[in-house]
Amino acid sequence: MSKSVSVIIPALNEEKLIEQTIKQFSDAVKEKYDVEVIVSDGGSTDKTLSIIEGKVDKVVKHDKDYKQNISEGRNMGFKSSTGNVLIFFNADTYVDDIDLFFEKILEYLKDEKVNALAFPVKVFPHEEKLQDKLFHFIYNNYVRLLNFAFMGMGRGECHIVKRKAFESVNGYNESLGAGEDFELYTKLHKIGKIRFCSDLIVYESPRRYRKFGYLYVLFDWAKNSIWITLFKKSVSKEWKPIR
Repeated sequence: MSKSVSVIIPALNEEKLIEQTIKQFSDAVKEKYDVEVIVSDGGSTDKTLSIIEGKVDKVVKHDKDYKQNISEGRNMGFKSSTGNVLIFFNADTYVDDIDLFFEKILEYLKDEKVNALAFPVKVFPHEEKLQDKLFHFIYNNYVRLLNFAFMGMGRGECHIVKRKAFESVNGYNESLGAGEDFELYTKLHKIGKIRFCSDLIVYESPRRYRKFGYLYVLFDWAKNSIWITLFKKSVSKEWKPIR
C-alpha cells in the first residue's frame, strides 16, 4: 500500500543514536500523516539492526562485497519507498516537535513551484557549546543565502524532496564519495524552487565537529563542493563515519 510520506534513514553502525531518531515516528504520528519509515542499512555489524527490529516499516540491507556509500544507501531506501514526499533523515538527527514539522513541510510542499525544502541545522541542545552556536548561525545563514540567490543547498542531515523531482534528477549521485547533498540540491534548484524553512530546526550530533574541529570539517565541505561544481566529482573518496 502506498503512503503519502516516506522517511528514509541510511544507517551504518548507529547503535548509539538511531533509536532516538526513529522513536520520533511513533505509530500515532505515522497514521496521522500517512508515513512509512525505511532504514537503509549499509552493513552494520553492531546492534543497529536489533535495535530497529519491529520499530520501522521496512529495512533494506546492503549485502554486497563492497563498502556502500551514503548516496547508494539513500537511493536503495528510495527504491523501496512509495511516498510522494521523500524525507531523508540521517541516523543521528531529530526535530523538537514532530507534529509541527510534518504540518509545516506538508503545507510548504503544496506550492507546485517548490520541489524541495532545506533547514537550519544545530547540534543537540544538551551538547551545544558557544563555538557550535557561532558556527551554525553563520553557516545556516550561508545556506539560506545560497537558496535565495545563487544555487540550491540543503544540509544532508535532512533532505525533503518531492518524489517526481527526485526521480527527474536521478536521485543521489552514487559516484560521489562526499558532497552528494550539495550536488543533489544544485540539480533540484535547476528544475524548481527550494524553500529554506527558517521556522523549523533540525538537530544533529556534534560528534564530527568534536573529533575533527570546525575548520577541518568546513574545509572538507568546501573542497568537495568546489570540485563537484568544477569537475563533477568529489575530492574525498569517502565520508568517514564517526561513531
